[in-house]
Amino acid sequence: MRGLVPILAGRALSALSAQVLAVAVGWQIYALTHSVAALGLIGLTQFLPMASLIFLAGHTADHYNRRRIVQICQCVEVIASLIMGIASLTGHLAPWAIFVLVATFGALRSFEAPAQQTFLPSVATPAQFPRAAALSSSLFQMASIAGPSIGGLLYGLGAGYCYLICAAGFVASFCATTLLNLPKRTVGRSPMTLASVFGGIAFLRRREDLLGAISLDLFAVLLGGATAMLPVYASDVLSLGPIGLGVLRSAPALGALSMSLFLARRPLTGRCGAIMFGAVGIFGIATIVFGLSHTLWVSVAALAVLGAADVISVVIRGALTQLATPDSMRGRVSAVNMLFIGSSNQLGEFESGMLASVIGPEAAVVFGGFGTLCVAGLWIRLFPSLWRLNRLEDVRADDVT
Repeated sequence: MRGLVPILAGRALSALSAQVLAVAVGWQIYALTHSVAALGLIGLTQFLPMASLIFLAGHTADHYNRRRIVQICQCVEVIASLIMGIASLTGHLAPWAIFVLVATFGALRSFEAPAQQTFLPSVATPAQFPRAAALSSSLFQMASIAGPSIGGLLYGLGAGYCYLICAAGFVASFCATTLLNLPKRTVGRSPMTLASVFGGIAFLRRREDLLGAISLDLFAVLLGGATAMLPVYASDVLSLGPIGLGVLRSAPALGALSMSLFLARRPLTGRCGAIMFGAVGIFGIATIVFGLSHTLWVSVAALAVLGAADVISVVIRGALTQLATPDSMRGRVSAVNMLFIGSSNQLGEFESGMLASVIGPEAAVVFGGFGTLCVAGLWIRLFPSLWRLNRLEDVRADDVT
């Protein structure tokens, strides 16, 4: 497992820096504009470059040196963070410049993530991969918990210091990437065609289990968007205030972290398909319980269970996606997976908000929980091979010509 340390460190440092950056950008854009719409546009500004470039990025990851792609992206992230930091400290960072730089980070992320996600299965054996994936998830959850706190504390000194710390984090991530000892791979510089760029979709259509796993997550998260309603619950349902909102927001991450650490020590050994569907079902039930709760400890417990169940699904889907995909296709399949995950989070928040405006927040959350349960039941019938999936290390990649 020693060879995995640079991979895990690089991803964790990059995630931590991204979390600090997100907090600083959100606070600063609101301080400069006093516009709630501007906060929403920040998310859209990040998502649109990713959605438009992700298939090209997947093709690039499969046809060029993956480590070099990640290093180039991290170098540009360092430069962009330094520009934001220096401009903030000198009082010259205008809102339009923030949007431009945020879009730049979105574009960089679209190329960095598919290439970076191929590192773990290149180094870990099939038997090691589930535990390594759980460790990676643990570090990501730690970054998700610590990043906003660090960002909030540093923002008290000024947004510029947040951006400079982000630059330092991206430098450290670049150093970890440089230390990677990846196996040599033959890179084929085939012409870029529509068939090649969208090869990940064609591959998933041939692998029922992979398509089922990725689409299950898409629709489950799309319907079960309870976290989008947390501000409303903290303010109007539970009457908690800002501190209570912080507690609610941390509960899913704490549940996810606890489950990630458990899976790192006790990796799944059998009936992984049934366990994945069970986790999605628990996710839906926890969403319903949270939607009906008017008691703080019940709401926190439901959110923690929701986060823990989500990690089980994420670890199984991640391992299945990487282990069942040949190395020559991992960049493109990871790109499709990344697009589905990004779409489910963004569209899930939109769906929850629109539905809540029509039937109310509590009814919207409960409806989403029942919708998730229905999706899980339907997907068992549509993708029986995914339900029958046993051991992750027994998954074999199809040959791709």
